[in-house]
Amino acid sequence: MKHLKRYCLALDLKDDPALIAEYEDYHKNVWPEIIKSIKDAGIEVLDIYRTANRLFMIIEANDDFSFEKKSAADAANPTVQQWEELMWKYQQSLPWAKPGEKWILMDKIFELP
Repeated sequence: MKHLKRYCLALDLKDDPALIAEYEDYHKNVWPEIIKSIKDAGIEVLDIYRTANRLFMIIEANDDFSFEKKSAADAANPTVQQWEELMWKYQQSLPWAKPGEKWILMDKIFELP
């Protein structure tokens, strides 16, 4: 049985109902090249949840996955760069994000015993 590692990340959307609706529309029909880039990175599950303008992403990835490898592959993929640039119209950094940082990895603080 494969062991998947779970990562949880957060990001905010611009607090504008029309932009939030557009963002959700894009995510109803994500470009096939984006789906492929995610799966090729070793990500087997990727869910995004929203409350108001706060997004929460859950990733479950296999042992081949690393954020460094995914970042390098994304940087070399013009379609992923185009998608990321388009999504930035809707997204905004969390107040504590470093310059250029988008999705922020969350720390796990509780697990049901």
